Amino acid sequence: MPPDPALIQALAQAMAAEPDSGDHFDAQVWLLDMQSRLARRHLTAYPDRQARLRLLQRVYVEARRVALPPALVLALIDVESRFHPAARSSVGARGLMQVMPFWKAEIGRPQDDLEDVATNLRYGCTILAHYLSRENGDWTRALARYNGSLGRTTYPEQVMAAWYHYWWVKR
Repeated sequence: MPPDPALIQALAQAMAAEPDSGDHFDAQVWLLDMQSRLARRHLTAYPDRQARLRLLQRVYVEARRVALPPALVLALIDVESRFHPAARSSVGARGLMQVMPFWKAEIGRPQDDLEDVATNLRYGCTILAHYLSRENGDWTRALARYNGSLGRTTYPEQVMAAWYHYWWVKR
């Protein structure tokens, strides 16, 4: 099935947009909480506190840009790549959010580096937000679409379990 033209347009617009600095006061408590969780869960991926904070700030900015819960994005990254930016799957998906390289050609940006954290997060969050919208807010179906496993629940259940057990923040 060919990629959805609306998703191709959303990705092209997202990649052409200027990056947001994400330096928002309301994010600071979240960043500090998540950096300590990340240190406990995946210290080898980001052993340096400042590196963890830079990553988490980028996650926060990109998730909020498309109205996703940043902690859900962390759960997806946890399942997809275990926070290793150079991760590659057996089918060729790359980076933290395991984005498929064909998206670069679809939007005419072959130069994009999917192992670059900011680029990978921009692609991944845009794709997930599109699928969530397409599925009318149904997380299970949106996550299954993201993973290419629509109709099965194993992957969405893994992401939701990681969200609940490691990244969930009560408000």
